[in-house]
Amino acid sequence: MPYISNKGTKMPESPIRKLVPFAEGAKKKGKTVFHLNIGQPDIESPKLALDAIHNFKNKVVEYSHSAGFESYRKGLATYYQKLGIKIDYNDVMVTTGGSEALLFSLNSCLDNGDEIIIPEPFYANYNGFSISAGVKVKPITTSIYDGFALPAIEEFEKLITPKTKAILICNPGNPTGYLYSKEELETLKNIVIKHDLFLFADEVYREFCYDGNIHHSVLNIQGLEQHAVVIDSTSKRFSMCGIRVGCIISKNKELMATALKFAQARLSPPTFGQVAGEAALRTPKSYFEKVSLEYVQRRDLLIEGLNKIEGVICPKPKGAFYCIAQLPVDNSDKFAQWLLEEFDYKGKTLMVAPAAGFYSTPNTGNNQVRIAYVLNQEALSQAIICLKKALEIYPGRRL
Repeated sequence: MPYISNKGTKMPESPIRKLVPFAEGAKKKGKTVFHLNIGQPDIESPKLALDAIHNFKNKVVEYSHSAGFESYRKGLATYYQKLGIKIDYNDVMVTTGGSEALLFSLNSCLDNGDEIIIPEPFYANYNGFSISAGVKVKPITTSIYDGFALPAIEEFEKLITPKTKAILICNPGNPTGYLYSKEELETLKNIVIKHDLFLFADEVYREFCYDGNIHHSVLNIQGLEQHAVVIDSTSKRFSMCGIRVGCIISKNKELMATALKFAQARLSPPTFGQVAGEAALRTPKSYFEKVSLEYVQRRDLLIEGLNKIEGVICPKPKGAFYCIAQLPVDNSDKFAQWLLEEFDYKGKTLMVAPAAGFYSTPNTGNNQVRIAYVLNQEALSQAIICLKKALEIYPGRRL
């Protein structure tokens, strides 16, 4: 019998999706399941993006250029220019979601066996992308007790070896909601310049920064022009996760030319996704103001509710729409499965993402969960009640 690849064997299950069969089982039993496990917003997509798909006039759905339609890339460049990011459309390559953008970037910048440093907890699929690219993740652990702030420069220096080629951050962060300050980004700049590394920044949640905090792009950090690579996506910004369109942005011409070769191998990004994405660029500022206000209200309701539960610790996110909560449980994987298989309160339960899958360091985050506050406030209120009741009777409760 043929062997499965070592790479395939090492590929981790998604902590976000692996509990889906248990959620389906709970629903078949008649339970209402509050899905706090996945970043699928219930916010409506911009109407003008949906209208662009409905009004598509072409008689043939053709390939686009491998880098994406020129008109879309020029539209994206204008979007970034309005944010003070000085690029042109040749610095932008459209991809099949932010996932492909990161995969192309990893494959363009790192060889098999090279290392990338990532502050953890991090977006779980970074582990899978790294395995796909043959890259070794060197995690640097952050702490829930200081809100997951960037570790000291000395901690990064301890991890750097001749194999280290890049640092990857998510800003604002998934799964923590942490927003890096200008000073923290300057610290990262000093590290990557000193050791001649790439700095990948996943900035897909740029539009969602709260409490007067400002997002700073690595593309605006002086001296990083040849080092900075931004990963971006339409999925969360416009609540259009299913159109699968993202992009790579970098002023490094050699990197962009290399990434294009990977893009040519997969032919082109999806046409309808680009049609919707280009139209979405005309979304008025008022849309984001309304959505941000809604997320702030959801965040405040959730974080206040969580921290009122005995034994729960949850720092207040500054951006995105996720938080990491530490629970008084023996194991969050067991707890998450128990919620779906054995628990309900008045016919309702909730689905969370066990946080161990957002760490690369073994046996880390075992009593933490990621919660996405993507449901309306009434649903969130009911989910908090369910969690409180569940923790009162969970057999593996720990104080």
